[in-house]
Amino acid sequence: MLGRQLLRVRNNPALAVLTQTMPITMLLFFGYVFGSALAMPGAEYRSFLVPGLLVATAANGIMTGMFQAAQDVHRGVTDRLRTLPVSRAAVPLGQAVADLVVTAAGTVPFLLVGLAVGWRVEGSVAAAVGAVGLLLLFRFACTWAGIFLGLLSRSEEAAGQLGSATFMLPLLSNAYIPTDNLPGWLRTLAEWNPISALTTALRDLFGNAPVPDGAAWPVAHPVAGSLAWCAVLIAVFAPLAVRRYAHPRA
Repeated sequence: MLGRQLLRVRNNPALAVLTQTMPITMLLFFGYVFGSALAMPGAEYRSFLVPGLLVATAANGIMTGMFQAAQDVHRGVTDRLRTLPVSRAAVPLGQAVADLVVTAAGTVPFLLVGLAVGWRVEGSVAAAVGAVGLLLLFRFACTWAGIFLGLLSRSEEAAGQLGSATFMLPLLSNAYIPTDNLPGWLRTLAEWNPISALTTALRDLFGNAPVPDGAAWPVAHPVAGSLAWCAVLIAVFAPLAVRRYAHPRA
């Protein structure tokens, strides 16, 4: 199942290239356009932005997982796979792991562009490796959520429309801007967003920005908060996705 998903990516190179270049385009656009309008100097804002865009890209696992799962259901591929003598967990797990492999490969050029525009790893090598591992774990967790929603929607069109709504999640977080000056209720909502916890963890581990004072628990303890969110997403959506795949009418 993993090989099938990787062949799927190889046979659709245009989509793979577009998916991997979009975060780089956003880095250049946000870094130089928004960076010139905020109080942070340009290079400082780009260092602030790189971890946020990494996490926003990882959160897009919801959209890609949803669309691929819905596409297989809509085209009858899932029904065909259900007739084969394979584990019911193999198909969604293969999709999730394949997405993880593609994401890991796509992270490399993004980080190289980040270095070119002024971002630097100011922390230790071990902390940086931990940051990348945490990022990939979050992508894996988000992909499971997307697979379940895709199996639930059963329609490419519905999955595409619902998946595009996930673009709002990073906007309601600290991925692009600090949350210090947001209204109280909105700041609380943003800081309980899983994206905010992981973004803060990456900035702290990379040495780009300290943990803010007076933040909600997930942001005040970003590594623990990120691990907790990942555990919750996997514990909830992985069993639901496997069950939905095995029993489509459940």
